[in-house]
Amino acid sequence: MNEPKKSAASGSAPSDAAADGYRVLARKYRPARFDDLIGQNPMVRTLSNAFESGRIPQAWILTGVRGVGKTTTARILARALNYELADGSVKDPTINMPAMGLHCQAIIESRHPDVLEMDAASHNSVEDVRQINDAIRYAPMSARYKVYILDEVHMLSGAAFNALLKTLEEPPPHAKFIFATTEIRKVPVTVLSRCQRFDLRRVDAASLIKHLEVIAAKEKVEIEPAALALVARAAEGSVRDSLSLFDQAIAHAAGSVRAEDVRQMLGLADRVRVVDLFEALMKGDVTTALKELREQYDIGADPAVILSDLAEFTHFVTRVKVVPAVADDVSLSEAERTRGRAFAAQLSMRVLSRAWQMLLKGISEVQASARPVAAAEMVLVRIAYAADLPTPDEVVRSLSGNETAPVRPQGNGSSAQPQGYAPRYEMPRGSPRSSAAISPRPTDDPVARLEEPAVTPTLSIASFDDLIALAADKRDISAKMALERDVRLVRCEDGQLEIALEPTAPKTLVHDLQRKLTGWTGKRWIVVVSKEQGAPTMRAQAEAQQAEIERGVQSDPLVQAVLNRFPGAKIIGVTQNALDGGESASEPGPDSEQEA
Repeated sequence: MNEPKKSAASGSAPSDAAADGYRVLARKYRPARFDDLIGQNPMVRTLSNAFESGRIPQAWILTGVRGVGKTTTARILARALNYELADGSVKDPTINMPAMGLHCQAIIESRHPDVLEMDAASHNSVEDVRQINDAIRYAPMSARYKVYILDEVHMLSGAAFNALLKTLEEPPPHAKFIFATTEIRKVPVTVLSRCQRFDLRRVDAASLIKHLEVIAAKEKVEIEPAALALVARAAEGSVRDSLSLFDQAIAHAAGSVRAEDVRQMLGLADRVRVVDLFEALMKGDVTTALKELREQYDIGADPAVILSDLAEFTHFVTRVKVVPAVADDVSLSEAERTRGRAFAAQLSMRVLSRAWQMLLKGISEVQASARPVAAAEMVLVRIAYAADLPTPDEVVRSLSGNETAPVRPQGNGSSAQPQGYAPRYEMPRGSPRSSAAISPRPTDDPVARLEEPAVTPTLSIASFDDLIALAADKRDISAKMALERDVRLVRCEDGQLEIALEPTAPKTLVHDLQRKLTGWTGKRWIVVVSKEQGAPTMRAQAEAQQAEIERGVQSDPLVQAVLNRFPGAKIIGVTQNALDGGESASEPGPDSEQEA
């Protein structure tokens, strides 16, 4: 980062310091040039090219989280638009501002008559926008452009936005608009379409640490690198938040700033102790984990923050397991990087995912509990006791006596069709839906074509299963469900269907089936209701077969051993694997889902 020039923005003018007293770091080191901005290189590059080529729009909108430089960028833009030197050497807008210009000081201090800053949160009515529309017609008093900066523009009312649209689309040549907002989704698209949009990104922790190091050197403050990392991490990408926390840490320490001072100030747990707590949990050492939690709580750490730090470290270890280069983050301590790599190599993805889910649920429990530390202890007990529990596939391998044999992956939702179901009725796209293709007879005689009788393709149905498959092929879900759920088959022949109906069957089912089958097959169908009982419905047959499969799985010795190993577990479903070698798809196996 380049050092800010001596100005009111940098806090180096003695008169200003005497008049204003102490200035917080967030104001003292506010950037005054584009070169001073950190973490916003894409925006700076775009603006630089626009100014150099003369392609300057009439309006910009800046969005991003708090403290990333939206208002500061707006002031720098206003300064660049109106940059002039006393010798008259600068005739056009420029982003190269090596020295303070004629208007720079007043713009930085928000007192220039041609650069008007308006807080849209408190000036959000149509009357406020009408004043802008009336004043914008007049030329600037001394600067090159009249610039309107509207902060938190999303707070304008709907009527105020509408009143601004015409002026925003076709402003006078001497006027520019700069909008800033943290809620870009609340800005109407009609406004967004008239502006160049820049999304200011969060500043990464490494850049924040370097920025704080430069400011610490200027302020002659000694601070530990670990303390800088804690401040940068707590700022969550906000430059203003990092400077405010740094200012608070200097006052809290009253001298050299140590990491321990920052932890006490923020109510954080020691990162090394968080790693120790994580290690105790993964080992299943409940005694050590509870002792560590109580010690951190006694020195002022918030139980919810401790669990949040544990979840953050769990997430870090998981990321390292997937992308090892993540461990090179300079904002992390050496202990976190080294031990994080070791945990990533030793722990399985299932264990890390399980710990993550339990911590997420536990954090909400602690925040809602009247006794946070007790709730946190119960969360740690659950995680510690679950840490050494084997996963179901590991149990199956151990019980089968083959620890190294890989468990066959389950099929992706596919299972064997229940008995009585026929394969899906398939025909090539575009082919005639009949047992024999009928080729049209070409002719050039229009009279012959008119006299030629129309030929309708016919389709033969051999079984009730083919009938259901035909309904599925026609994508008639209601007919398919009615045939499976409400119909008990008595007799099915080509052109004739004899059935018995369930009490839930629609009253018009027989008529609808007769009409649809005639249209689908090209031949007349007769559908009658028989007095015979008929076979069970297709759905009842499928449910009976599934129940039989589950009973077979339940009686399997290997499954019984797994259920005995996990008391209270039960089988909630059976998914058969794809065919493997000579195995039969209908033979039940031990691959079952369990619920604790």
